[in-house]
Amino acid sequence: MNVSRGSVHPVEEDPPPTEGAGGEGGNNEVPTVRMKDLQGMPGTLGGLVLRICQFAFAVVGLCIMATTSDFPSVTAFCYLVAATGLQILWSLSLAIIDIYALSVRRSLQNSRVVTLFTIGDAITSTLTFAAACASAGITVLIDNDLDSCAQNHCAEFETSTAMAFICWFAAVPSFLLNFWSLASR
Repeated sequence: MNVSRGSVHPVEEDPPPTEGAGGEGGNNEVPTVRMKDLQGMPGTLGGLVLRICQFAFAVVGLCIMATTSDFPSVTAFCYLVAATGLQILWSLSLAIIDIYALSVRRSLQNSRVVTLFTIGDAITSTLTFAAACASAGITVLIDNDLDSCAQNHCAEFETSTAMAFICWFAAVPSFLLNFWSLASR
């Protein structure tokens, strides 16, 4: 279903209610109201802010992890770098689409577009969350259980893991709003 704005295609007035068989106004159907452009959905300023936050936190986390010399020796940290790299690409591409939609005042509430955004958000947010959880487990192991933070970059590992969690917190509203938009169609 293509959604258009009222300024482009004027909405005609609803027909007046007709008398039903009982004489009490048989038009008892309640018109369905659809909320358009809920902030956080694709093509809105809130959606753009969420994408920029996802992008920024993923970039910070990736840069911090990549500056350490010993992250390639731990598989969970390599997974975190790969997941945040994918999150960076996904968030940047959708931020560009949001900027375009806002600049030309176009609604992105097409069901195919929202479906694509929902699936992509689900995949990238799941990967980012899994990588952050795995990295958090390794940082706890290094710091608390092995007491070997003197030889490792524990502060960098913990900061990068925290950035991945914050990136995931910014990605979840995008996924939920897109999923909710699909469910309400």
